[in-house]
Amino acid sequence: MEVSRRTLKILAAVVWYAGGAALMRKGVSLLLESRRQDPESDCLFVAIGAALLLGGLKARFLFNRSCRRNLARIAALEHPRIWQFFRPGFFVALAVMIATGALLSRLAHADPRYICFVAAVDLTIAVALLGSSWVFWRERAFAAPSRAG
Repeated sequence: MEVSRRTLKILAAVVWYAGGAALMRKGVSLLLESRRQDPESDCLFVAIGAALLLGGLKARFLFNRSCRRNLARIAALEHPRIWQFFRPGFFVALAVMIATGALLSRLAHADPRYICFVAAVDLTIAVALLGSSWVFWRERAFAAPSRAG
């Protein structure tokens, strides 16, 4: 089924934002759990600081470029299909990352420091995804195609 390039760009953005929101929610939940188990720990502040710093760097130097390249790839598709909003390798990597994140979260619940570490990883990726999402707006990914008269 052929779709518009705009539809693919919107789908890519929805997946990008959904991933960022899901990881933010999960990371905050894990931080609260860590804090509940060890109220005296400074883990909360270290995890948030690390997430902001490392997530910001990851957004700036990795995810921004990835977004731009994906939008350019979509724009170059001659006959865009619904499943082409990301490359097949992205979906494989996404499945592996989700499974790994679920496993790490499950393993973490015995130790508040490990919970905090997993939370920091989740929050770092969330900050990177949400921080780089501005590319969709800057590149006008949601704009309707202009009609040349």
